[in-house]
Amino acid sequence: MSSPGKSDHKATLDAASWMFNVVTSVGIIIVNKALMATYGFSFATTLTGLHFATTSLLTFILKQLGYIQDSHLPFLDILKFVIFANFSIVGMNISLMWNSVGFYQIAKLSMIPVSCFLEVVLDKVQYSRDTKLSILLVLLGVGVCTVTDVSVNMKGFVAAIVAVWSTSLQQYYVHHLQRKYSLGSFNLLGHTAPVQAASLLLVGPFSDYWLTGKRVDAYGYTFMSLTFLILSCTIAVGTNLSQFICIGRFTAVTFQVLGHMKTILVLTLGFIFFGKEGLNLQVIIGMAIAILGMIWYGNASSKPGGKERRSFSSTSSKSLKHTGSESSDPDEKGLASSCFFLGTSLSRNH
Repeated sequence: MSSPGKSDHKATLDAASWMFNVVTSVGIIIVNKALMATYGFSFATTLTGLHFATTSLLTFILKQLGYIQDSHLPFLDILKFVIFANFSIVGMNISLMWNSVGFYQIAKLSMIPVSCFLEVVLDKVQYSRDTKLSILLVLLGVGVCTVTDVSVNMKGFVAAIVAVWSTSLQQYYVHHLQRKYSLGSFNLLGHTAPVQAASLLLVGPFSDYWLTGKRVDAYGYTFMSLTFLILSCTIAVGTNLSQFICIGRFTAVTFQVLGHMKTILVLTLGFIFFGKEGLNLQVIIGMAIAILGMIWYGNASSKPGGKERRSFSSTSSKSLKHTGSESSDPDEKGLASSCFFLGTSLSRNH
């Protein structure tokens, strides 16, 4: 049984990890929006390749300086991860282009049930009734405040399926590989980022030309566009690292559930800085429902039996008999405090 001091320390680190992810994610959305909308750099896949190239450069420098220790990750695992990650990036871009905004948001929401399915099937995770209901409440809240027009076509539907499953598998593998090979976030990035950067920079220009009809080599670079491009790549290092940290500390499902805080925060900041257009009772109610669901999820999943892995080994059985009950996933401990901290922060902003 962990001491109160250790629990408080972990809760603080959990909250700090989420805040790091929220700040870098919102920051890169703002910078990329300026880069694409204001300066016309609409090459999303190539831009992501540049993000991972910058991340690769940083991990290489840190490794040379001795801040990252040598580690091993089989190439087959790297290849599987990169395939899932690249299909996720390209699939999301295509899904956004071929589908309405409403259906695109529904597809993003469906990642949580898919991630739950992967954890149940591959990790034998069991969810309590409260945990399941809290996830449904989050989905309902985010759906209420983001889903408007919903229209779908066959090719858009297929793109959405590819995007949802590849993203869910990529996020599952982040947690799985860190656990299986005892890798830190920077170690895993050091293994995967170079391969992902090389593949995206190779495929990106062709993918972007297909999606936009524009060539990245024909883009008219200016001082300001280069400044925003460099800023985007710099922030992306923090975004990539914080994603790996959060999924490593928790799970892909928890990352998806609390990740919707970024959606609520982006909406809130948009209303604060860019006017009240689009702000109505439906959006306010949706935000409130989503925040309550996130806080409920944090409390429900951190309780004994809220979310736990079943072990069928004899050693585990003896251990369970000795303790008197199955132990919850240790990664979820302290999550309730993190959810409450972040949820109340959003409430104050709103």
